[in-house]
Amino acid sequence: MSVTLVEPKKASKVRTVYARPAEYRRVYVWELPVRVYHWINAVTLVLLCVTGYLIGAPIRAFYAAEAYQQYWFGWVRFIHFVAAFIYVFNFLARLYWGFVGNKYAKWNAFFPLKKTQRQEIIDVIKADVLETKLHGPISTGHNALAGLIYFFTFLAFVAQTVTGFALYSSMSTSRLPRLFNWIVPLMGGEFGVRFWHHTFLWFFVTFVIVHVYLAFYHDYIEGRGTISSIVGGWKFEREKSDK
Repeated sequence: MSVTLVEPKKASKVRTVYARPAEYRRVYVWELPVRVYHWINAVTLVLLCVTGYLIGAPIRAFYAAEAYQQYWFGWVRFIHFVAAFIYVFNFLARLYWGFVGNKYAKWNAFFPLKKTQRQEIIDVIKADVLETKLHGPISTGHNALAGLIYFFTFLAFVAQTVTGFALYSSMSTSRLPRLFNWIVPLMGGEFGVRFWHHTFLWFFVTFVIVHVYLAFYHDYIEGRGTISSIVGGWKFEREKSDK
């Protein structure tokens, strides 16, 4: 890249300075178990949102034929239940990997316990949300704000799992769903459980939209392989600043 400079008192004198390209090194950030968890979670979450919405608000057009001529709603419920079980056990695997994975996957990356992490949250809000300052140092893994948001998302995962199995417990004889049947009276009956289960549906719909947007946004702004890293695991980290 070249930059042309003109000296103020000698407009006729032009000199060209060639900027040295920035140097990057590859960093292995997302290990294979984290990447597998991410894509299984992405597929099951989309299936759960779509089928969950259809269960809560069935499309009338599908009722055109007689009940014995079609079983679409049964398939919707079946896909929802299967996706829910995969989703739960996949999440349990991620909980385990939070203790044995690399530093980008461990649980301390999701809690802003250090002063530098809390300051990074403020800086990210100013740079990405309010756009009142330029980016400072960019985290190789999740920044502190993203880590905190993911932690609250994990809590939402737990709440959605508990309310989902509580609703399923009234129609299932399986041991796992029946462990949650005490939730129903605690939340004032099935109506209360269904209300919160449906509310969290829209939380996850919003999360998916924002998550995808920010992934492409940071991939474009930072240019360090944010999108490809969740496939191959590698990101690029700047070694030296431009001079």
